[in-house]
Amino acid sequence: MTWNWQQKDWPNFTYDKSTLEQLEADFLKNTGLLQGMLKYLPEEDKLILMVDMMSNEALKTSEIEGDYLNRESIQSSIRRNFGLDADNRKVPPAERGIANLLVDLYKTYAEPLTHEKLFCWHEYLTDGRRDLLDIGKYRTHPEPMQVISGSYHKQKIHFVAPASKEIPKEMDRFIQWFNTTSFERNDHLPILTRAGIAHLYFVCIHPFEDGNGRIARAIAEKSLSQSLQHPTLISLSHVIQKHKKDYYQALEDNNKFMEITDWLVYFAKTVIEAQLYSQSLIEFIINKSRILDRLRGQLNSRQSRTLLRMFKEGPEGFKGGLSADNYIRITDASRATATRDLQDLVEKDVLLKTGELKGTRYHLILKC
Repeated sequence: MTWNWQQKDWPNFTYDKSTLEQLEADFLKNTGLLQGMLKYLPEEDKLILMVDMMSNEALKTSEIEGDYLNRESIQSSIRRNFGLDADNRKVPPAERGIANLLVDLYKTYAEPLTHEKLFCWHEYLTDGRRDLLDIGKYRTHPEPMQVISGSYHKQKIHFVAPASKEIPKEMDRFIQWFNTTSFERNDHLPILTRAGIAHLYFVCIHPFEDGNGRIARAIAEKSLSQSLQHPTLISLSHVIQKHKKDYYQALEDNNKFMEITDWLVYFAKTVIEAQLYSQSLIEFIINKSRILDRLRGQLNSRQSRTLLRMFKEGPEGFKGGLSADNYIRITDASRATATRDLQDLVEKDVLLKTGELKGTRYHLILKC
């Protein structure tokens, strides 16, 4: 098997620019809509949105790699990094590390990419790890760096990266490419094209012993933010994690040749889907504020607690809807009280009741 980095024209990727033109235009249009929607949010709600989206990105970029972290710990760490009120919980190293990486990305997106920055991000990601040879530096092991799946006796090799001894040279070239294709250069690349190439290019070098996927997605978001000249505030990893098999298949389909139009189309559509998800989050926060304003002084403490708990689940709400048993667990109310409270919320056009008897469920009515 011959890989793309073994081709004589590596790393000069080729692609059909015309295929991407409409996607680039759609991205810019959605960016304008997102910025317009943000203007309607009070500063407090903007902070809530930022923390929620960064927490979700931290969770999902980790889940893509099979790591399942604690949302509350991540949020606590992010809030501390921004000087916001946070609980006093002890945050585990994995949650603290990914939170630190994303906060640093948010704060320093405009800066040029450097080896030192990548080493810093790697140290964040590997906080608390004792199983790696190289932490905060490029890999040095002599064994081939392979991406494999399957059991020991039936392994499938998806990719073999350049040898460790080649990494310093490859990363010098990658960083130079990244910094010379940014938006302020005369020969800059279109926004989605640059971010998509950056992701694939970095993953194909695979410079670290572990954490390459998470850092590649951070680099892609840095590229998007640099081109827009503000943090993207999109949940790219949320969308990738939803369709993880498609993501890995797209990477595998484009790691053998220099023509990568298919990858760039996949990546562009993924970013645009992430933008649409961000729009739904902003609409959700706007509707949440309107609902709570409308109901001010009309709810008892049990109803308020339950609504806030439901809002915490985001636009998707409780999976399958809220049941009376859910309400009882949240409020410690009796079944009769729960029934009265829920019926009152239905009559106030806050909840929509579906089903009957044990199948009865309640869903938030988000349109005001």
